[in-house]
Amino acid sequence: MQFLGRIGLIVLWLAAPLVAFAAANKNDPYLLMLRGAGNIALVVASIAIVIVLLRGGRWRTIAGKLLVVLWCLPPLLMSAAHLKFELRKHDVLAASAAEARQLGPHFMVGYTSFPDVARLAERGLIGGIYVTRHNIRGRRIEALRAEVAALQDKRRAAGLPPLVVAADQEGGIVGHLAPPLTKVPALATLTGLAPDEQQAKAEEFGRIHGRELAGLGVNLNLAPVLDLKPPARRNRLDFHTLIGQRAIATDPAVVSVIASAYVRGLEQSGVGATLKHFLGIGRVRTDTHHFSASLETPVKELEAADWLPFREVLSHSRSALMVGHVTLTAVDPDRAASHSKRVVDGIIRDRWGYQGVVMTDDLVMGAIYQNDVCKAVVEAINAGVDLLLVAYDGAQFYRVFACALEGSRQGKLDAAMLRASEARLERGFSTEQARAASRAVRVVDRN
Repeated sequence: MQFLGRIGLIVLWLAAPLVAFAAANKNDPYLLMLRGAGNIALVVASIAIVIVLLRGGRWRTIAGKLLVVLWCLPPLLMSAAHLKFELRKHDVLAASAAEARQLGPHFMVGYTSFPDVARLAERGLIGGIYVTRHNIRGRRIEALRAEVAALQDKRRAAGLPPLVVAADQEGGIVGHLAPPLTKVPALATLTGLAPDEQQAKAEEFGRIHGRELAGLGVNLNLAPVLDLKPPARRNRLDFHTLIGQRAIATDPAVVSVIASAYVRGLEQSGVGATLKHFLGIGRVRTDTHHFSASLETPVKELEAADWLPFREVLSHSRSALMVGHVTLTAVDPDRAASHSKRVVDGIIRDRWGYQGVVMTDDLVMGAIYQNDVCKAVVEAINAGVDLLLVAYDGAQFYRVFACALEGSRQGKLDAAMLRASEARLERGFSTEQARAASRAVRVVDRN
């Protein structure tokens, strides 16, 4: 019995700093699973352990006192972290109408709380929302449709343009709303067909996705994937990118044909496409969900292969372009492409002449979030990025928007870039597609 007691004390000594660390960082994306009930359980457990230690007489020794103090820390640290979050949230919600009008259209956010996102939408603090599996978990799909329609109604009542409503329906292993939406095979399954059949089936897949997404009020699909399929297996630590299973083919021409047909089908239903993940992550072995990544391939080689599908599909569609968090060392070795002016303004805008909507990959990914996220936000806006995506953990929106707000108040944001971006958003697919999808969902509701 005494032996078990000593083991228990050792466990408490080892666990105390870990629990304190988790409490202090309760708002970190990596601890998302601890939010809500998990946080409550952690506090209750800490208090219970303190009570047990006190009742067991541990306060009589110096070591015991230290252990009690250590287990008193988690509730205090969690309270401090929550207070910091609430103060930042208050500052964001208190932004002036002029600040909201200037910055809000450039942010797209995922959400779990409808009241919270509704407040952001009607105050103009966001320009779009991202819906995914947790928005339909345990609910009927009609509830999400009604939620999207309600948000668009709030926008109209506030005299604001419709929200861009995005989802992630690639087909294959990435179909975050399927089921209940139709589970469509990956576009890669079409490569063995004859060229005419490839196009016909890809267009059909696009129409299926477009019709069902438009019926929900979704007007932007974060698909198709245009990265070239890597010839070899990526590293064993790649748990999330999994580009080998998502990419269409190794041949740029095949990727272009299938992706173009898919985009045509999508656009026929009034839903915009998003080409991803420029620079092309088929050559990148690091998973940017968690780590920084670099691409050392010469630009000429990328232009002749990986970038061909992007340029081809952009040339005859109204697609948006998603830029990933990969550093192109030959062009800008100091920052990821998603916030590099040399890449976004220099290559995409100037060299390619593309004046459509450019968006970042999720800013909650480790390649950005674990580094200087405020610097990345300011640099992305100044580079000419139009939409900054905060998808996985919508609560991080307040931190990300606070970065932009601070940058604006300190005069760090390029006003000319912001005006050009605003013009692109106004004339781009987003407003027209949003209105079309908004009309579509109202028709569905009436029927």
